[in-house]
Amino acid sequence: MTVSENFAASSEGALARLAAVIESRKTVNGGDPEKSYVARLLHKGPDAFLKKIGEEATEVVMAAKDADHGGDTSKVLYEVADLWFHTMIALSHYGLTPAQVVAELERREGTSGLEEKALRKVQARSQQEGESHA
Repeated sequence: MTVSENFAASSEGALARLAAVIESRKTVNGGDPEKSYVARLLHKGPDAFLKKIGEEATEVVMAAKDADHGGDTSKVLYEVADLWFHTMIALSHYGLTPAQVVAELERREGTSGLEEKALRKVQARSQQEGESHA
């Protein structure tokens, strides 16, 4: 196994394990909002964890801006970890998994970001035109 394959397997394993813990914190799986931060966020509903995602995304931006001006780059790492964690809570709520995110990234691999964005605009425009004719 190459270093990059080993890293990918290890990373996907870590994400899968974290996803399993988050899943176990759902109320239907016995999660207790009084004893678990994840269970509490899930119990409060989307507004709670979506607000946290927004806060964490802002903290990533602030840490990156600080790093650009001589600040500690490890703070970027810490804040991205928080952002990923809260995003994984959202994935779980919507019945999605980190493996599906990885599969989507793999699907996009080798595609120009500019081409991908242009294609999405064309698809959105076609969908809007279809809806306006209905």
